[in-house]
Amino acid sequence: MRDRRRPLGIRRLMSVAALAVSAVLAVGAVAPLSAHAAADGWWHTSGSRIVAADGSTVTIKAANWFGLETPNCAPHGLWSITLDEGLAQIAAMGFNTVRLPYANQCLAASTTSSIDASRNPDLVALTPLQLMDAVIAKARAHGLRVILDRHRIESSGQSELWYTSTYSEKRWIDDWVMLANRYRDDPTVVGADLHNEPHGSACWGCGDTSRDWWAAATRAGNAVLAANPRLLIIVEGVERQNDASTTWWGGGLKDAGAKPVVLATSNRVVYSPHEYPASVYGQSWFSAPNYPANLPSVWDANWGYLARTGSAPIFVGEFGTKLETTSDAQWLRALVSYLGTNGLSFGYWSFNPNSGDTGGLVADDWKTPQTAKLAALAPVLAGGSATPMPSPTASATRTPSPTPTSSPTPTPSPTPRTSPTPTPTPSPTPTSSPTPTSLPSPGSAPVSATWMLQSAWQDGYVAEFSVSASRAVAGWTISWSSPGATQVVNAWGMSCTVASGSIACTGKDWAGALAAGQSVRVGLQVAAASAPVSPRLTVAGKETRVR
Repeated sequence: MRDRRRPLGIRRLMSVAALAVSAVLAVGAVAPLSAHAAADGWWHTSGSRIVAADGSTVTIKAANWFGLETPNCAPHGLWSITLDEGLAQIAAMGFNTVRLPYANQCLAASTTSSIDASRNPDLVALTPLQLMDAVIAKARAHGLRVILDRHRIESSGQSELWYTSTYSEKRWIDDWVMLANRYRDDPTVVGADLHNEPHGSACWGCGDTSRDWWAAATRAGNAVLAANPRLLIIVEGVERQNDASTTWWGGGLKDAGAKPVVLATSNRVVYSPHEYPASVYGQSWFSAPNYPANLPSVWDANWGYLARTGSAPIFVGEFGTKLETTSDAQWLRALVSYLGTNGLSFGYWSFNPNSGDTGGLVADDWKTPQTAKLAALAPVLAGGSATPMPSPTASATRTPSPTPTSSPTPTPSPTPRTSPTPTPTPSPTPTSSPTPTSLPSPGSAPVSATWMLQSAWQDGYVAEFSVSASRAVAGWTISWSSPGATQVVNAWGMSCTVASGSIACTGKDWAGALAAGQSVRVGLQVAAASAPVSPRLTVAGKETRVR
């Protein structure tokens, strides 16, 4: 899902001492492109290596920053931080690339949502495609490269194949050609991740043109390279491999050795599996008696052999965890060791804290580094730093809101689904955008709230509130009727309880006490058979006494 109820996350490990670094990008400052980044030009492949123009070996160290593939059609968090702050933080942590998911639906859209105009005044009026331009330009200014990731067709959810009944293969390829031409002269955009997580009926080299991902990737890769022959073409695997084994969505590349993707322009193919821990889905290898010692052999068999034999480079485009269990900590330690030992490129999921399955590299304020995760990544993130962003002023509007994100969430079924996603199972059907649908509290009250339904699916929903104080309050509560609600799965900026079909929430942490005139954005994810559309809110505030 990715984000919304289970993409993938991470949380706990080692101390951060190893992350100290002498030179750290100042938050908010726009650094010029480094001399090396300016000199190494376009990247290509050589055997199992990714190589810069000067012949040096490149290891892609990417952070996934999602949102351009969701109904917001904008990187998430721009309600809390500036685009510069987010990119500066990513660079300071030691990453050199941003993997930027997008939806084709957003490329054609005219507006975005959930961008704070006071923080990002230059972004609010842009179309999603213009916003992509801005992300790429600012990434370049911070010395970062960008991999464009066709994450979804429509922002409402993930598709098994690279096309649907309403969105043809031709449109998929046409959009890629448009992007390749748009950034043809900018080596900041270094790679094209053709389609995120092929799964279900997708096959590798089976000869059925309606589902043969190997053949489709060949067609699309050649079309992209005809527009810009200098791009890396990033090809993910499939879920079901030809020996009947299954793995993560997009994670199976066991058949690529015997049937590689061969493009008209050589030295451009990079294979990209995704890997997640047991907390995302209980793959069989997690319960093996020799776990976690068995993990390298699992990775070798499914995709690692391609790098070991010099066939092609590997870019593990997504991996992440909340680090809340011993098993997840063991998995992450083993994967980081495997990446480092084999010199593999990688993309951590995610920078965003609102990835339901994994959490992010920063806390819900979008500023405070998750130091345990960064410590765990330190062996492959040499030169990074866990420097917190400046905290917001007391009167600032803080909105650490997890909006549903990318990719369907893996569900325990015989066919494991991979890939983080915030909503359990079937792809969520988010509302077109977080449009406020109701109801402020009576004008005489010190606190008012507006309900915003972010997304809904058959097993639950995500909603947010804009809470505003007309007078200073020491605390506040919101309650509403939600028939069929059984559990609050996650909440940010408040603590919530469910009883007899009603939900009651109390502001906490950064969203607890509010100054006069202050607004905050809070939210929650609810397990429920249906979502209220415009519930009547009961809002109360405990006013601060003036002595």
